[in-house]
Amino acid sequence: MIHQDTVKLLRECDAGIKMGTASIDDVLDHVKNNSFRTYLTECKQEHNKLQDEVQILLDKYKDDGKAPNPMAKGMSQIKTNIKLGLNDSDATIADLMTDGCNMGVKSLNRYLNEYKAADEVSKDITKRLINLEEKLTTDIRQFL
Repeated sequence: MIHQDTVKLLRECDAGIKMGTASIDDVLDHVKNNSFRTYLTECKQEHNKLQDEVQILLDKYKDDGKAPNPMAKGMSQIKTNIKLGLNDSDATIADLMTDGCNMGVKSLNRYLNEYKAADEVSKDITKRLINLEEKLTTDIRQFL
């Protein structure tokens, strides 16, 4: 059970990290404020570090990981394009990123509860990812 829950939790982290970095990539070119751009760039770098850790563990378990849900990713891109098309501002980007982070935090907490038997290393990565998402929402509130 531990092995199974660990792999499932790692897969969800993998998908979440990929979704987060893709979302940052989708908006980064539209950001006007240098501080805001720095917050997003640093957050993406931290996501990439966690991605490396997740990948090492997935490789250890001989698992390919998980891509983000294509429907969720597509809907996110459509929402981003529509909102930025209507109002290409840092406030719009901060709103989009805050919504995405909140959804990620909610999902990751749900997976932590669902996969209780996962090993402590995987749970720690999940908690660090949650903290990273929460920190970004706090950091970018000034741009809402």
